[in-house]
Amino acid sequence: MRDRLRATLSAPQIRVAVQCLLWISALVLFVDTASAGNGLTLSKQPRDTLAVPRWLYLATGGATIGASALLASFVTDRAFIRYLHNWSKTLPTIESWWQPVVWIARGLGVTTLALTVYLGYVGPQLPTSSLAILVTFAGVRAGLPIFTYLVGNIWPVLNPWRTVASVLPSGWLEYPGSLKRWPAVVGLLGLVWVEVIFPVSTVPAVLATAIVLYTAVTLAGALVFGPEPWFGNVDPLSVLFRFYGGVSPLTRHTGTVEMKLPGGDLQHSDVVADTSDIAFIIALVWELTYSGFITTSAGSTTIRTIVELNFPGFVSAEVRAVAVYTLLLLAGYLVFFAAYWYAGRVSRRRTGTYITARTIRYQFASPLLAIAAGYHLAHYAGLFVSLSPALVLALTSPLSPPSNPLVLSPPGWFDGFNIASILVGHLLAVWTAHTLGYDLFSSRLVAVRSQYPFVAVMIGYTVVSLWIISLPGAIPPYLS
Repeated sequence: MRDRLRATLSAPQIRVAVQCLLWISALVLFVDTASAGNGLTLSKQPRDTLAVPRWLYLATGGATIGASALLASFVTDRAFIRYLHNWSKTLPTIESWWQPVVWIARGLGVTTLALTVYLGYVGPQLPTSSLAILVTFAGVRAGLPIFTYLVGNIWPVLNPWRTVASVLPSGWLEYPGSLKRWPAVVGLLGLVWVEVIFPVSTVPAVLATAIVLYTAVTLAGALVFGPEPWFGNVDPLSVLFRFYGGVSPLTRHTGTVEMKLPGGDLQHSDVVADTSDIAFIIALVWELTYSGFITTSAGSTTIRTIVELNFPGFVSAEVRAVAVYTLLLLAGYLVFFAAYWYAGRVSRRRTGTYITARTIRYQFASPLLAIAAGYHLAHYAGLFVSLSPALVLALTSPLSPPSNPLVLSPPGWFDGFNIASILVGHLLAVWTAHTLGYDLFSSRLVAVRSQYPFVAVMIGYTVVSLWIISLPGAIPPYLS
């Protein structure tokens, strides 16, 4: 391998690559020290102002992604790229231990669901003491996705609805294959809308009601169409964890666990098989951007300005606010989706290839999952750290949680950690796109040029996300 690299890269190329690497490192360090904001969009705490002009801070983040794409373009040895693409290591497991672990995990999932609903109604109504809110937001919303894309996907064995559906008669109707994963896209955006509009994160009884409704719909769908079609195509949580699992380095097979480089599974062409998969992945990226924006001062000002426009007097401010939040959710999602969709068209036109724009879009969609993982880590790592002691206490003593649980304050270095999470996610996406370009095109030049429009979209996503975490926090208006 060393000889192959020496034969492929000339001395000038090595010097340029090293210079680019040093430049990227300097940019990351600069961005890391430039922002003094905590970036915890969900904490709604005020953030300090930037130590440098915001335009310089944003330009630096965008330049980091551009420089990484430039550096990746110097790696043109297909054998080396294929080696990294296919590298894996098999970790032996004791299969006889796996089945008991599965039954314990399934029992834990069903028990936690039952306790979450029960204590949501009869337990303490203080959010930081409520098992329902802590399990839902600190556990399933924050901690479990982090574990999924950093370690591996364990949701299939924890999923309580799948466990219940597996022991009931099901499959009365055949799932319409033409729907693909579009119901999951609608379901994910619907969950985000409910989280924003209703006080599910602050009132345990409201959250418990939402979980009961979700349970009823999920079990009914699994009974009618069968667990496999439902949880593979319709259930948004199952699809979410499956996609996030593609970023993780570990994948379990029968009797073994396979370890790859982070994002290794994203480099398979079968990860995205339909336009609905692209739509779901972009929804993952957008929902984190949206939830971050509405909890900033700029988001609060925007919403107030639109709500206070002259409307007929019979429309209350609360109704207008719901309409504005809904419009922002859908309009922003369509903009993010249209930007990616147009990038596929531009990519085909610039390369002049016989490969269709649809195929190119399918090929370059999976790297966006690395971006979504970086966004999620930046937005939710602080929340998970803050509420993890309260979550542990609530799980160990669910029927008698402490009235004044411990809530931690993230350390100061979390400022840089949030920014680094976004940038690392984008850097991993750039490299994955580079690998997939060489997988799709036979010409090295075409493989590199095909990535330019998608790198431009990634830079746009980066700048928007970095801008959001640099803004002062604020409580979303009209939702009390």
